[in-house]
Amino acid sequence: MPTYLLQVLNITFLVFHTGLVLFNCIGWAWRRTRQWHLLTLALTAISWLVMGIWHGIGYCICTDWHWQVRRALGYHDPDTTYIQFLVRSLTGWSPSEGLAKAVAGWVFGIAVVLSVSLNIRDMRERKSSLAAS
Repeated sequence: MPTYLLQVLNITFLVFHTGLVLFNCIGWAWRRTRQWHLLTLALTAISWLVMGIWHGIGYCICTDWHWQVRRALGYHDPDTTYIQFLVRSLTGWSPSEGLAKAVAGWVFGIAVVLSVSLNIRDMRERKSSLAAS
């Protein structure tokens, strides 16, 4: 693959994956995005837990593909998780894999609880609004 295409893919993955991580963290906050948020959380859980059966729990297909592109560009990233990569890229500090996975797991769990709770509340409000009509 030509280098310029790899560079475009690298930037595309950086923007998309970072956006997905941020959306997974805060997408529950807006009523209009809550159903999409639940979907992205489900897809993330499938990658981490179902695909993780074969690749290791916490496996992220986006990280895997992004790392393949970066290796093809000649980068040798010391990070094993995307969160480590982001933190190191933004601050220069490289958290341990265990810390990165623990924080990601806790934030993900909190986001799931918030998203499910708020989606249920929204669904109940819609039902009661329809019943009142």
